[in-house]
Amino acid sequence: MKPYLKRAWAEISLSDLRNNVNVINSMLGANTEIMAVVKADAYGHGEHQVSRCLWESGVRHFAVSNLDEAIEVRKSCPEAEVLILGYTPPEYGQALADNNIIQGIVSSEYAYELAENTSDNIRCHIKIDTGMGRIGLKYDSPSECAEEIIRLSECEKLSVEGVYTHFAVADCDDEENIEYTDRQEKFILDVYDELAEKGLKLRHLHFANSATISYRNSERSTLARAGIIMYGLCPNYPMKIDNRLKSVMALKAVISHVKKVCKGECISYGRTFTAPRDMDIATVTIGYADGYSRLLSSKGEILVHGKRCRIVGRVCMDQLMIDVSEVSAKAGDIVTLIGKDGDDEITADELAAICSTIGYEVVCGISKRVPRIFHESEEE
Repeated sequence: MKPYLKRAWAEISLSDLRNNVNVINSMLGANTEIMAVVKADAYGHGEHQVSRCLWESGVRHFAVSNLDEAIEVRKSCPEAEVLILGYTPPEYGQALADNNIIQGIVSSEYAYELAENTSDNIRCHIKIDTGMGRIGLKYDSPSECAEEIIRLSECEKLSVEGVYTHFAVADCDDEENIEYTDRQEKFILDVYDELAEKGLKLRHLHFANSATISYRNSERSTLARAGIIMYGLCPNYPMKIDNRLKSVMALKAVISHVKKVCKGECISYGRTFTAPRDMDIATVTIGYADGYSRLLSSKGEILVHGKRCRIVGRVCMDQLMIDVSEVSAKAGDIVTLIGKDGDDEITADELAAICSTIGYEVVCGISKRVPRIFHESEEE
């Protein structure tokens, strides 16, 4: 059976991905390169195919969350620079060295544990906690932090190549949060400058995430960690991103059944929806086990022949129902849950807003049983 003939599938536009790389590059300074964040199966888009497309588009730096992901990128792009942003158990220190993976250092103690578990040098970037409160070296002053990084750089088995941090609220535009991000940026810049003054000139300093790229770009960040915007979604919906960026994923399914429902009849589990009139109801072959949230029950809309049709009743594990009273629909028709159909579009960000979450969770949540179909746009 061909993948696109299954009950539900995600279409990944490689041409739109390449477009987004070009747009992001146009937003960056001459001294800043893209570091493509492809963790979590490239945010649900398919790590192998996405990484290959990015490499062919000129991207040379990649970021992931763990060793398994790093090795997969290494297989897809043998010559890529691959950084693990988070934690790798110290006992896998030799695997990091063997696969030429760059490890993020989450603490000094962790750095020394890694060094004890390898006979070769481990390439690393030092994470500084400037206010995210998650992982990284935490010091009251840039001077103290710089001194500790110098000590780490003197460790025989560690090859310190860069420092980085993560902004907590770069996607917020109120004065208080802007000032918070300003302080985060100043701290890491001061650390980097002090290191240089003391003779430790590192290749990389990076703090630009998707929000920073979009709303407060800085040429001092040598790498721009493009995550969600690379896939065409907003760091913080509804704050707008560059309108040249395109959503890379579309989510499709088919209608399996259309029936007449009389006024007063109930639909789906819990009898949460009672027909207020005679209606035409279509059953669609997708549900929460596919990653289409149950929170969209009786709230979400789906495009059928370019027209929005409301979900009625609870989303089930494998199916959901929609009101097609105003649309000519039949079994076998393809419907669009995320993406464009005609003149309308439903985005992952829109679904996230209904569910009180973020677009990241929507695309990352599309389950493995939904095949990814990779294609080029028609004009190409």
